[in-house]
Amino acid sequence: MSVVLQAKKVSKFFKQPVLFQVLKDISFSIEEGEFVSIMGKSGCGKSTLLYILSTMDTDYDGELFLAGEKLTGKSGEALARFRNEKIGFVFQFHYLLSEFTVLKNVMLPALKLGRKSEKEIERDAMEKLAILGIEDQAHKKASMISGGQKQRVAIARALINDPAIIMGDEPTGNLDSKNADNVFNVFKELSVNNKLSLLIVTHDLDFAKKTDRIIEMGDGEIIGSRSFA
Repeated sequence: MSVVLQAKKVSKFFKQPVLFQVLKDISFSIEEGEFVSIMGKSGCGKSTLLYILSTMDTDYDGELFLAGEKLTGKSGEALARFRNEKIGFVFQFHYLLSEFTVLKNVMLPALKLGRKSEKEIERDAMEKLAILGIEDQAHKKASMISGGQKQRVAIARALINDPAIIMGDEPTGNLDSKNADNVFNVFKELSVNNKLSLLIVTHDLDFAKKTDRIIEMGDGEIIGSRSFA
């Protein structure tokens, strides 16, 4: 198995209003096809870590490697392109553009990347929607579908550039238990069938227990790791 994501001694300080160390020597790796969850109490540094791992925060000590590349020290422009190409994001809120169709929402990151023609991107987007069982919603406005469907559209959008990893910040936080189970099942299938790596920050223990491994955080440190695979 190849390593997709590796963090080496990642530390982070907040400088205001006083100097405070929010992350302390975080080191771990995620392999291809591994489905990992991060848990911990509010304020333990989970979301801060995710922002660093997703390359959106570059003010840290340590080293970060993703898909075989060292990302630490790269320019903001290079990181933005890398992020769009290699990382898919799913958040607690779906961030769909309500005036656009479901299909157009899914296409947007690929249109921005500009690697394929619009026709090819449209075909890819329909394939992703089919994987998620919502291709019949493709031409509806995003504002006209249910909450559970919106989160599936957000997952399809995260998949459009065939990323190396999906990162999620409480992706089931706004969903009822049935839709949360649906989202978990989609993630699990992507992990098993597509060998896609997933790193999900969650407060939902039932969700986390079904992943391959739980990384437990406390006071800015990794305090435990449990494998279920």
